[in-house]
Amino acid sequence: MSAPLIVEVTRGSAVESRHSVAVAIATADGKIVESHGDVAAGVFPRSAIKPIQSLGLLESGAADAFAVPEARIALSAASHGGEPMHTTAVLDWLAKIGLDESALECGPHMPTHAPTAEAMIRTSTPPGRAHNNCSGKHSGMLTVCRHLGLDTRGYTDAAHPLQKRIEKTYEDFLSLKLDASPRGIDGCSLPQIAVPVSALAVGIARFGKPDGVFDAARAAACKRMAAAIVANPFMLAGTGRFCTRALIAARGHAVLKTGAEGVYMAAIPAKGIGIALKVADGAGRAAEVAMARLLDKHGGFPATPRAEIDALINPVLKNYAGLTVGDIRPAPNW
Repeated sequence: MSAPLIVEVTRGSAVESRHSVAVAIATADGKIVESHGDVAAGVFPRSAIKPIQSLGLLESGAADAFAVPEARIALSAASHGGEPMHTTAVLDWLAKIGLDESALECGPHMPTHAPTAEAMIRTSTPPGRAHNNCSGKHSGMLTVCRHLGLDTRGYTDAAHPLQKRIEKTYEDFLSLKLDASPRGIDGCSLPQIAVPVSALAVGIARFGKPDGVFDAARAAACKRMAAAIVANPFMLAGTGRFCTRALIAARGHAVLKTGAEGVYMAAIPAKGIGIALKVADGAGRAAEVAMARLLDKHGGFPATPRAEIDALINPVLKNYAGLTVGDIRPAPNW
């Protein structure tokens, strides 16, 4: 096992913090072409696996049956910031499948988009379930339930037929049997299954380059989901968010998705590779810098101005007075 990669956080001329990152890069045929750190250890993929987790919306025929727009297909894979463009879309989507916000089992929280949260505080507006960053994914799952005639109550339970379908999809992409894998519950109440970082890299590689791995229908679903994400970067995350900025910078050459606790996954279809990483201490700031550096190294930003890439790889840190106090950067051993 090689050493993990390190992301540094500086203050002035000193390194103040260091984050350890396990990284696996794989091809769709299951070959690990590069690894750093312990990529065999099981991790919860959290929201990074949403592009695969949400494929049932397309594979079941539910998206077409309910004429779900491509922007909302991207929203089904989102960890959005709760901006009006997100919540309005979720509420309208639910209405079109004959449900309302109460059907969402993700629970409410304040928007992570600060201006939206501040506006709600000023007007004493409580958060709803549509503000949950996972409400788009849940709306997609409810759409599948409505299309297949499954009970919309308890759809987040691991024993629900919908979740059994999703687990089978994971097994297909990751080439793993998950019966004995550690289990948990995500922040949005859906099941989480711990899998190796190396398996996540294989899975996202297959998502990015599905031809020859899956049948034509699944390959088409992967390509449609990827195209929806690339075409709607603000629906996937939101204003100022790394996922959105990196998707814009990639100019269609990469598809990526963040997960909580320092997990990130990305596919570079033209290169036929998938990238998965886990920051040991769960720091999202380190995961973003690591993913930007890996995308740059492996061809994810071939048409992007250098300054735009560098802003992702080496973000400047400012204090509340606007003074530059440090930065976040890959360590010199990268």
